[in-house]
Amino acid sequence: MGCGDVVRRALPALTRHWRVFALVRELDPALHILGVKQICGDLDQPATLRRLAGLAHAVLHSAPPPGTGSGDPRTQRLLATLANARSLPRRIVYISTTGVYGNCGGAHVPETRPLAATTARARRRVAAEGLLRGFGRRSRTQISILRAPGIYAADRLPLERIRRGDPLLVPGADVFTNHIHAEDLAHACVVALERGGANRAYNICDDSALLMGDWFDKLADAFALPRPPRATREEVRAQLSPMLLSFMGESRRLENTRMKRELKLRLRYPTVDIGIADAVVARSPPTPPARE
Repeated sequence: MGCGDVVRRALPALTRHWRVFALVRELDPALHILGVKQICGDLDQPATLRRLAGLAHAVLHSAPPPGTGSGDPRTQRLLATLANARSLPRRIVYISTTGVYGNCGGAHVPETRPLAATTARARRRVAAEGLLRGFGRRSRTQISILRAPGIYAADRLPLERIRRGDPLLVPGADVFTNHIHAEDLAHACVVALERGGANRAYNICDDSALLMGDWFDKLADAFALPRPPRATREEVRAQLSPMLLSFMGESRRLENTRMKRELKLRLRYPTVDIGIADAVVARSPPTPPARE
């Protein structure tokens, strides 16, 4: 359910061990090449979901909630469809967000911390998690929730924001951010389908807990860009969009011990320094062949 960037990165590994179906609004030749059987449907149109009932042993659910409202009717429709079959999936893996924790004031955050989402989009994720947990309790389906922070990759970097000169908070007011490389999140999806716990949540993040300003300074230095200017919260509020401001209103340092111990996930990019270095190489123009 949902076939965006992260899931597509997971598909080569998944198709080696599973027969994979994807719910799509329109047929995609790239998915066909990867060996994925496509089912045309839309989580906003319940009548198009009937073929999903009893189809799969496992479900990887990455489709986001709608952009408005307080709940997640898409997840609700999906679960209603799956329940309307004699054979239920054995496992559902859901990609959620660490925004469900809300502002933690820079504290270290394990998965057992009570959820306290402060933004509408995070509250919709809390609703989705609740629907999935309820489905798991009523059935024998194992629900594994992957809570992801800021996802990055060589082609998913906020370099344009740096070029625009968008301000960041002064050090005394700055917030802690957390990150995961898209490839590592994709790998987490694969291993969670194999050994994720029942009704279990996992913080899927690397070992870097950086102030937001440090993250952007590292990117600016790596790509030879001017470091973003710093400003007070009042000054920033007057210059940035509500969406960008919302990321500056929450501070937390995620713990990933459960991810390592239970999923046994070994990160390819355990720190953003390694990920940024790889991105610099990936984005560099190819070296022309030497003349003889």
